[in-house]
Amino acid sequence: MPTLRIALAQDNPIVGDLDHNADLIRRAASAATAAGAHLLATGEQSLTGYPVEDLALRHSFVEASRERLVRLAEELAADGNGSLPVAVGYLDADGPIGSTSGHGIRNALALIQDGKVLFRYYKHHLPNYGVFDEDRWFVAGHELHLARIGGVDVAFTVCEDVWGGVPFTVAEEAGAGLVININASPYEQGKHERRLEVVKERAAALGAPIAYLNTVGGQDDLVFDGGTTIIAADGAILASARRFGSELLVTDVECPASGGRDIANHSSSLMSVSLHVLSAEPAAIETRIEPSFAPDLARLEEIWEALRLGLGDYVRKNGFKTVLMGLSGGIDSAVTAVLARDAVGGDKVHTVANPSEFSSQHSVDDAADLAARCGLTHIVEPIQPIVDAYLSQISLSGLALENLQARVRGVIWMALSNQHGHLVLAAGNKSEYAVGYTTLYGDSCGGFAPIKDVPKTLVYELATWRNEHAKRLGEVEPIPENIILKPPSAELRPDQKDSDSLPEYELLDPMLLAYVDGDAGREELIARGYEVDLVNRIANLVDGAEYKRRQSAPGTKISSKSFGRDRRLPITNRFREK
Repeated sequence: MPTLRIALAQDNPIVGDLDHNADLIRRAASAATAAGAHLLATGEQSLTGYPVEDLALRHSFVEASRERLVRLAEELAADGNGSLPVAVGYLDADGPIGSTSGHGIRNALALIQDGKVLFRYYKHHLPNYGVFDEDRWFVAGHELHLARIGGVDVAFTVCEDVWGGVPFTVAEEAGAGLVININASPYEQGKHERRLEVVKERAAALGAPIAYLNTVGGQDDLVFDGGTTIIAADGAILASARRFGSELLVTDVECPASGGRDIANHSSSLMSVSLHVLSAEPAAIETRIEPSFAPDLARLEEIWEALRLGLGDYVRKNGFKTVLMGLSGGIDSAVTAVLARDAVGGDKVHTVANPSEFSSQHSVDDAADLAARCGLTHIVEPIQPIVDAYLSQISLSGLALENLQARVRGVIWMALSNQHGHLVLAAGNKSEYAVGYTTLYGDSCGGFAPIKDVPKTLVYELATWRNEHAKRLGEVEPIPENIILKPPSAELRPDQKDSDSLPEYELLDPMLLAYVDGDAGREELIARGYEVDLVNRIANLVDGAEYKRRQSAPGTKISSKSFGRDRRLPITNRFREK
């Protein structure tokens, strides 16, 4: 069988920065040429970044994408990489934009060679579930393109095409010897394994290898985890790239030969097929490249890396130099602070302790200890004089007084943000956001919420894992043991504990997983053994807090259903199960 040396550019583009993204592609092409590759593929919408959301509806942006693609083809040739076929994901429109003869906006892939665009493939399957809303922006394509490269007929597909399957069925009918599948597939727990199973099934049906290329990096509340993999027809992994980092994966892949077919087109009842002959003779390879394989990540390390990358890219891509957050001495702010240190560096993390009359000394000390261990800039700004000033003008008690303390803290954080340009991080977890155990304009204020999709019990798991990870590396454990061991408390009234207002998190989190992530109804929860009064109480808390969540900062998605674009419920909603 002929062998193709393929290069897969697992890069980290920025939405809307066409020149930056084009430079990434150019650098990948130069490296691929130097490695003797016969083909380079880049990620889904690698030229525009993904997802572009309603930028797809802006004619000027679509035109800029189309124009930049043509210019990129010329630049690749001028760089000395003209003979290298390069697959580029971008945004296109079939026909003049805005004209009645055009067929709409396309999620597209173009194959470039010798300074020209050889063909344009339009994504066939458009996902419209979870975080995806591609039916809002794009129109499906119905033509599959194969390029004969080094005697191998290579088919090109985009992301959901591997899940929906029609282009792969057509590629099999057309005798493809390799399928390139370019992706911008967001991370969630367990998804990488599901992807590999799907690709293995497609490769077995195809009887040929599949190169699954995924982009990497954070984009608002999404994080793309890479994990680019080449899988043989028998399900063997031929090579794999790292997770959560950029990499150019170059691999020699044996592929079924084209069989010498000279037809220009292949008929199919599902999609039309076009064949483009670039090089019919088998490619020469003098020295084989040893395949590389990325190490597997354990569950908690994988989650930590997703949160770290999502936070770091949000900071960098939005132009912030530093971050600031309240450091209370509790578990949530501790994990958030260490994540921030890992994501952007300790010298760029500023923390503030805001003790009140109800704050324990051990919390103040624990916060200072963590900051010292992690090399963070830490200050103490007591809030009691400010709270007392409010109380001299207005009489408050109970929950109103508790919330006043949280809001005074929020005012201090935002004032420091305005003064110094820090991005404020909100340290709330998914359990708290779910039941509304947050104070609007208080502890929930900020521009990004790094652990917003992390349940409280998982926060503790991550804290323990991060300390153990540091110990294995011979480093100082970043989180003081007392923070992990003490009962969680907002410390807004004497001897307060979270368990005063909420069930123990070991009980609460599975309920929330079923009700929020699994869309289970109240009757279903009761059937699972939860007490009726508890089910009604928690469901009412979740339903009643929708207005709070709608105002909350974005945070990295790691679950199957995060708060935000994943879960869209009306704020004004009187439906209650009987």
